[in-house]
Amino acid sequence: MIEYELLKKEKFTKARLGKIKTNYGVVDTPMFMPVGTKATVKSLTPEELYEANSGMILANTYHLWLRPGEDIVEKAGGLHQFMNYKGPILTDSGGFQVFSLAKNKEKDITEEGVHFKSHIDGKSLFLTPEKSIEIQNKLDSDIAMSFDECPPASASYEYLKNSVNRTLRWAARGKKVHQNKKQALFGIVQGGAYEDLRRYSAEETVKMNFDGYSIGGVANDGESKEDMYKAIEYSTPYLPEDKVRYLMGVGEPIDIIEGVIRGVDIFDCVLPTRIARHGQAFTRYGKINFHNAKFKEDFSSVDETCDCYTCKNYSKAYIRHLITTDEMLGGRLLSIHNIRFLIKLTEELREAIKEDRILEYKGEFLEKYLEEKYE
Repeated sequence: MIEYELLKKEKFTKARLGKIKTNYGVVDTPMFMPVGTKATVKSLTPEELYEANSGMILANTYHLWLRPGEDIVEKAGGLHQFMNYKGPILTDSGGFQVFSLAKNKEKDITEEGVHFKSHIDGKSLFLTPEKSIEIQNKLDSDIAMSFDECPPASASYEYLKNSVNRTLRWAARGKKVHQNKKQALFGIVQGGAYEDLRRYSAEETVKMNFDGYSIGGVANDGESKEDMYKAIEYSTPYLPEDKVRYLMGVGEPIDIIEGVIRGVDIFDCVLPTRIARHGQAFTRYGKINFHNAKFKEDFSSVDETCDCYTCKNYSKAYIRHLITTDEMLGGRLLSIHNIRFLIKLTEELREAIKEDRILEYKGEFLEKYLEEKYE
């Protein structure tokens, strides 16, 4: 199980400073979780994650169910033993992947569960709330997520209303079969950018007394940042102060800052390793693209304010060389940097909360970041 301790609330915003105590150590919040989809954060070793000061990481239930299978992970002693990660691990429910694979939403999404085709071999599969929890129990993560419906940002009010109610019924079903006593279970708040649906979803989910709560449906394609921020604002006031608040699938630096200001504790996203594989990096001045010829003779570090292994040892010119010659080390070095960049961002946010200066920090960050002088 986990325990959340609220240490401080920032004076001028809803930002929170806290700690999450788990079976695999204590992590400070706000925090960013690197994503280890298939029981690996792409191209990085656990030791490289520890060096980046990573706390909790995320693994994907859907992918691990298909390969290697939850039974093999269980036989290995659970995810921590299987992937040799000594920190806490959160598993998602697989819902986001399943809904993206369901072709006919009205036909494939039923009250019982979701019918879809495997992305590997096209095999017909069926995932239910009970099955998702059963898989996560065997994976033995520190935190498991309820199975929820992930409607698109363009969904109508009526669809979202029905979806919220279905998610609530699925949450109750999943909670009923949750058997791993060492594992916390989180509920998920849905409802799009509608204030009444978010409040209803949050209040009804809280009544089920989960170990923590997530805000879902905020990282869908086509959703505006304004709607994302509204969804957070409409959800957090109805979540208990003594439990963790998790914003799912969000990893843009600006969105992390805005989420923290609105009372979110933890974040995750595939973005830092994904953009790294495409030759891009976060910096204090916005994202930079190493395919740009201007870096060919730039012997400075990726970001002179960064303390990561990459920035301590390699130049932009060398990394550009690796990226433009398709050497895998390039993506690895940028992944190390991008993950450390977001973790360091949350470390700085924690300090700003301690000093009641988070709005000042936001202003200072945006003044530089929005220049995007390297694009």
